[in-house]
Amino acid sequence: MSAVEIVRFAVRGLAANKMRSALTTLGILIGVAAVILLVAVGEGSSRSIQQNIQQLGANTLTVSSSTGGGGGGGGFRMARQQQDTGPRTQARPLTVDDARALADRAAAPHVSSVSPVVSANAQAASYDGASHPIQQVIGTYPSYFEASNKPVAQGTYFFNDDVLAARKVIVIGQTVAENLFGALDPVGRQITLTGVPFTVVGVLKEAGSTGGFQDADDVAIAPLTSVQQSLTGFGPLNQILVKAGSAGDVAAAQAEITSVLDQRHGVGGTVAADYQILNQATLQETVSAATSTFTVLLAAVAAISLLVGGIGITNIMLVTVTERTREIGIRKAIGAPRGAILGQFLVEATLLSLIGGLLGVAIAVAGAQFTIAGITPVVVPSSVVLALGVSVAIGLFFGSYPANRAARLRPIEALRFE
Repeated sequence: MSAVEIVRFAVRGLAANKMRSALTTLGILIGVAAVILLVAVGEGSSRSIQQNIQQLGANTLTVSSSTGGGGGGGGFRMARQQQDTGPRTQARPLTVDDARALADRAAAPHVSSVSPVVSANAQAASYDGASHPIQQVIGTYPSYFEASNKPVAQGTYFFNDDVLAARKVIVIGQTVAENLFGALDPVGRQITLTGVPFTVVGVLKEAGSTGGFQDADDVAIAPLTSVQQSLTGFGPLNQILVKAGSAGDVAAAQAEITSVLDQRHGVGGTVAADYQILNQATLQETVSAATSTFTVLLAAVAAISLLVGGIGITNIMLVTVTERTREIGIRKAIGAPRGAILGQFLVEATLLSLIGGLLGVAIAVAGAQFTIAGITPVVVPSSVVLALGVSVAIGLFFGSYPANRAARLRPIEALRFE
């Protein structure tokens, strides 16, 4: 019996129960589509976050406190290895004086600009009856706009004189502008931020979402002193954003920052550093590792549905063998070899999984054209090949037991089956 005849018999067998075959195929379809789509979402999220990190530039370093009083960055790898040598007698948070010391060209010649940063989350803003809770209000220096790559699309940013005079001026993101002003031009208008009036002097260029978890345009930036007076108080800084002269100066700038802060914070001997220096290369590595783990977990969860689909194939093929026992007996009685019976049922199982796999790939590719939870999925070719290959392998694996059972039937017993 030729391979073509075996395939023809397999197709006829599947066509005899179209609804059953379609439902079995559906299980594989869902599994393959889920694997490809979830991997695509993970990849899209990773690329979105990486793009936002790259926007800061290769020559930007972030100094943050590791004492808990100065805010974020505690989860990242430290640029300087700290030894757990026992409790520190007096940990110092980051201050404006630290930022001024880092801006000293004599102590840090490779540092181009220094921007102290304080931030306040979820601040209620209002204008003429419209209200919007701004996700993040940042207080800083004008150099922050260039160092963090936040250009202004309308109006202008504030200046050093505004910081010195603690003027209530503010630059807002696109999301804030749309929610408070709609089609109006925000520049020159006054908003109220937790009861304090601020005049809008500029609107930031649209940045987009950071992987669907935070809207990068839902932000407002004001002079450091005005934010401290109105919102945060004159406490420690959240971080200090430092820009090196060029990408090649990052290592030298990092060494200079370490030297200055070690001296100011009394670091040395048994006293561990109470700050962290994060450069973009370190952050890229950390994010890549985290998103890769996240993507693998998503794919593993989706792969469970493929396993369920394979069990469904075994179930349906066992039912098929039982229903066609008499047919198998007749074919074996007239000379059909064991290999032909085995091949027919294996081909039937493989066709079910292959058709389901191909349809799953098509649906996943179509679904990846839409934004999911604020993320634009990016289909990974290797995930398509792997999911399709696994679906075929599942058909062969889970179809082998029913096929062997059919091939082992004795003709006399099969013919007597009712």
